[in-house]
Amino acid sequence: LLSISCLGDCQLHTSCGIQKCTTDFVSFTSHLNVALEDFDLEFCKALRAYSVCTYRNSKVCRGNLVYHSAVLGIGDLMTQRNCTKDGPTSSTNPEMTHDPCNYSGHTEAREHEGGEKTTPPTYLFCGLFGDPHLRTFNDRFQTCKVEGAWPLIDNNYLSVQVTNVPVVPGSSATATKKITIIFKSYQDCTDQKVYQAVTDDLPSAFVDGTTSGGDGNARSLHIVEKVSGKYIEMHARYIGTTVYIRQLGHYLTLAIRMPQELVMAYEESQDLQLCVNGCPSSERIDQSGHLPLPVVGKLLPWGAAAHPRSGYTLETATTKCREKMLVKDIYFYSCVFDLLTTGDANFTAAAHSALQDVEALHPSKEHWHIFPRSGGGGVGRDSIFFASLGLLCLIIFAYL
Repeated sequence: LLSISCLGDCQLHTSCGIQKCTTDFVSFTSHLNVALEDFDLEFCKALRAYSVCTYRNSKVCRGNLVYHSAVLGIGDLMTQRNCTKDGPTSSTNPEMTHDPCNYSGHTEAREHEGGEKTTPPTYLFCGLFGDPHLRTFNDRFQTCKVEGAWPLIDNNYLSVQVTNVPVVPGSSATATKKITIIFKSYQDCTDQKVYQAVTDDLPSAFVDGTTSGGDGNARSLHIVEKVSGKYIEMHARYIGTTVYIRQLGHYLTLAIRMPQELVMAYEESQDLQLCVNGCPSSERIDQSGHLPLPVVGKLLPWGAAAHPRSGYTLETATTKCREKMLVKDIYFYSCVFDLLTTGDANFTAAAHSALQDVEALHPSKEHWHIFPRSGGGGVGRDSIFFASLGLLCLIIFAYL
């Protein structure tokens, strides 16, 4: 024990984290008494915690002799005390058991260090679906053109870019065919990882073929395949972020939950982020919350040659959307708009799934649904009514 504890003094002038590992180990064991019955049990738990700490520092301490001496010393002590490699680790000191690759524990760690209560982290939600409808981090709802490649998120921790293509000839509406996500390198938790999905290719691995970042055992970043080729989840524990990506029909949807303090960690040059600031006014399809109907009372021609020709009236589109969505919120009205625009019933599933993702990831249940506001001939900017061809909203709601 003494030979290992002295390593703290030997490490003062080195840059890797072995000193912290050693200091933690000494604190874990300083109160133990060899005469006590549970000494071996607690000592082994402290050794395992020490071993885990050194493993996390293996990259940055690769050429450090003190680090390698500590690793050898841990092995010798574990052999002497008959400690198994697998088993519980010490958890008596909150600061020392804090996992730097687990964002949810950061608040508790700051409380312990500062001695004062801190406010729990605030989480934000952003989603993109349909042709395409955007729900920003501040719960604004917009329908945009944004054809081509656009950044949804671009901060110090994460970049998300979507590529949208026209849905049908003659319409400015687009839908997402490609999503690229970059998880930026973060301490010892993960190397940079790039994920890319395109229509009919929704992989369950990063571009480099791996399914996780950093220590595979800690799983600070990993991909979970929920439905092969149709639905994957990405969990980045080190930044408290969850991403859902789905393919519905020929297009992709995305939903993300991320801590507010990380969402806002970006430079002035990164201000073009749809999830943060919404779509530029020139790219908006909706007009102050109003979605213009492409066709009222007539069949909508089918635009995609790969599908059978079909169409919807406002009444049949409304009936179709009611099959999955009973609440008349923005997701319901988006569904109606998408069916009238494209004639593609897969957009009904996209709107329904987008609402399910909100319910799974949005931190505030009272904000899951955003409803239209009527009165005074106008609607709020977060509302989604239909007005077109000189028809008033009341005519539209007569069908509903």
